[in-house]
Parts: sequence; C-alpha cells; structure tokens
Amino acid sequence: ELECDALCKEKTLHRVLRNVNSQLLVVRPDLNVAAFEDVTDQEMKSGKGMHFSIHCYKTTTPLAGMPVAFSVQVEDKSYYMCCERECGEMIVRFKEGEVPKEIPGESNIIFFKETFTSCCSKAFKFEYSMERGMFLAFEEEGCLRKLILKKLSKDEVDETMKMSL
Repeated sequence: ELECDALCKEKTLHRVLRNVNSQLLVVRPDLNVAAFEDVTDQEMKSGKGMHFSIHCYKTTTPLAGMPVAFSVQVEDKSYYMCCERECGEMIVRFKEGEVPKEIPGESNIIFFKETFTSCCSKAFKFEYSMERGMFLAFEEEGCLRKLILKKLSKDEVDETMKMSL
C-alpha cells in the first residue's frame, strides 16, 4: 500500500482565468501569445482559447499547494502550458498536445495553486514547480497584458499574480 511519488491526475476543473481587472486569459497559439483581454459575452460563448482545463494532481507533499497543469482548446487542437528558459529568461509557452495522466518527477508543466492571501480565499496565485518564488502573472507590454513568470519575495503581495477561477 505504498504511495508512489509520481503525480497522478485526480480531477479536472473547467474554468476561465481572470486577472485583477476582470479580464480573461486568452491563448493565441498562432501568435505564440497568452494575454489577459477584455472579452465580450459573445466572444466568451465561442470560447476560443479561453476555457481552460485545470488538471489537479494528487501529491504526497501538499504543503507546496495543489499541483496543477493547464490546457486549453483552440479550434480543434489542445495546447498545454509549460515554461522554458530562453535567453536566460523563463518564458510561458503553450504547446500542442495533451497533459499526461501521471508525471514521474519534476515537470515544466506543473504549478502549485495557492490562495492569494489568507483573507482572499476566492483568488489564487500559481507558483512554478521547478523554480520556487516564480509565479504566473501579467505584464503590460504596449496594449497587451501578457502572461509571464514573475519573481516574488515571500512577504510581498503583487496584484499582477492574483487570478480568480
């Protein structure tokens, strides 16, 4: 009756991700970008690139938070979120493919879901599993609010990392 250290998929939630400005995260694989945007009700119904599957994994170390992976459907293809180092910087990418049912060790697709603050239980932040202190956030780039990984010190509160499901 030993439990393996592999992360095993436990359940999948279907959600949209909103930032502090109530904008939805939209993935555009053709442009290789994911950004928070103002979305009309009609665009939301069509749902291209904004209805996420949040894959929750069982863990033997729950202190870090709930391990999750993200995937999204765009047209008839499935994309999963991962992080890659590029020119010394961590970049959030969406690659075509499915999220695995089991992850034997470390993985660049796993984030730890934590409540944003103790008084804000309906909002979350997502810490990258392979680099502690790095969180999903958004950064203004011209008129875009791009999805990025951002370093955070332990006692800091950063609204750009606040996401609701």
